Amino acid sequence: MTESCRDVVAGETGDDSLWAARHAVLAAGYGGRPDPDDPAQVLAMPVVLHIPKADPPPRTALLEAAATAAVALCLDPRVGPDDTGAPGPWQDDYLAWIGSRIRKVSRRARGAQWQAAQDVEGITVDVDGAQARALVPVAVGALDPRVKKLQIGGTDLDHDDPGEIPDGIPVLWINSALDMTVGKAAAQVGHASMLLAGAMSTEQARAWAATGYRCAVRDADVGLWEELTIEVVRGRAIAVRDAGFTEVAPGSMTVIASP
Repeated sequence: MTESCRDVVAGETGDDSLWAARHAVLAAGYGGRPDPDDPAQVLAMPVVLHIPKADPPPRTALLEAAATAAVALCLDPRVGPDDTGAPGPWQDDYLAWIGSRIRKVSRRARGAQWQAAQDVEGITVDVDGAQARALVPVAVGALDPRVKKLQIGGTDLDHDDPGEIPDGIPVLWINSALDMTVGKAAAQVGHASMLLAGAMSTEQARAWAATGYRCAVRDADVGLWEELTIEVVRGRAIAVRDAGFTEVAPGSMTVIASP
C-alpha cells in the first residue's frame, strides 16, 4: 500500500504513553554494539527507491520521500508494544537494529520489482509523485529475495530546482561538496530525519508526525555549509557523520538537519 506523506501517520499516534515510549527509543540515540563477526548478520534498514526508467522522479522529492519513510517507520506503532503490552510485529527487529549502527542500504526498483517490494513489511511514502519505501531492518544475509535482487547502483538522478522552502518545516541540508549519489543521499537523509525526531521533545515530534513528517531536502553550497556547521556547534542543528563504508571518507559530515 502506498501512503501519502500525511496519511502515513494520520490517526496512528494513538495512546500518549505508547507514543512517548516509541519516541524515547529514538531520543536515547542509536547504540554502539559492535558488528557481528559474520558480515551476513549485520543489520540494516533497506530503503527502496522507485525510479522508473521512462519517467524518473525529481531527485529532491525522492529524497524527501526517503527521509519521511525512514522516520515514519521508526515511530510507527508496529515497532513498539501495543495497548496490551504485547510487542508489535516489528519491535524485535527494530530494537535490535537501533541498538547497533543505524545502517541503511538504498536500492532501485521499477515496474514489477517496485510492486513486489510493496509486499515486504515497511512503509511507502509518496512526495509529489516520488515514492520511497523504508523496510523493517533485517540482517543483510536474510534479506527478502524480492529486495535482494534490486540494484544498489544505478540510482543517480540529475539535480533539480525544487523552489522555495515551505515555511515551518525542518530542512535537511546535504553537503553538496561530497557529490553523493541519490542512493547514498537517501540513506543519509533517512539518518538525519531519525536523529532530528530524536532530538525533539515528545510534543514536538508528535506535532511533526501530525504533518506526515513533512520535510525539505536541499543542497548546501560551501558557504552555507560553513554556516550550518556553526549551528551544529551551537546546538541548533543536528549533523549526520558517516562511517565511511561507501562513497565518502569516514567521519564525513553528510547532512545537517535544521529544525
